[in-house]
Amino acid sequence: MTKKEKVNFVINTLYKLYPEIPIPLDHKDPYTLLIAVLMSAQSTDVRVNQITPLLFERADNPFDMVKLTVEEIREIIKPVGLSPMKSKGIHGLSKILIEKYNGEVPKTYEALEALPAVGHKTAAVVLSQAFGIPAFPVDTHIHRLMYRWNLSNGKNVVQTEKDAKRLFPEELWNDLHLQIIWYGREYSPARGWNLDKDIITKTIGRKTVLDGYYKSKKS
Repeated sequence: MTKKEKVNFVINTLYKLYPEIPIPLDHKDPYTLLIAVLMSAQSTDVRVNQITPLLFERADNPFDMVKLTVEEIREIIKPVGLSPMKSKGIHGLSKILIEKYNGEVPKTYEALEALPAVGHKTAAVVLSQAFGIPAFPVDTHIHRLMYRWNLSNGKNVVQTEKDAKRLFPEELWNDLHLQIIWYGREYSPARGWNLDKDIITKTIGRKTVLDGYYKSKKS
């Protein structure tokens, strides 16, 4: 297969598997999505979805959030991990949203990445999922699969994002990044991987990855 045929195979397979694409993090507006994505760093979406209702019951907008202390926020979000940094970030960004943006979440990478505890991936998720602006947030699943599929060299997430944006049509980015995440969780996980179920990697996978898989099964 040529690179273009591989890309088309990925797109077509993912659309067959995931014609409807659920959003992993529960939220009701850009602000609650921003907070949920921030909380998901080095945690699981399942865990975050268990904790956000408790936080949003107390404060689901920046005006109510700043009425809580950093310690109160930290106490609620402790189960998701990294709570000292995340609670400061949530309180700090809520304050900035009120002071600079009338409580609204801004719609640019630059403005979002200037907020406390908001990195490039968080900004990309918010732009894509809250505002429908084309973005390709790269998480561990996408990074792993782009390497397994020989569509990126796997050096770092910055390079993986560049490769994904170069290879896939812009109008598909917002769907594709979610489809790849679901596919990675379901069919091509880091641990407990069964290549027979992973049709994409089995068909277009990097030779060294496939050889390594079969070798590990023999030993």
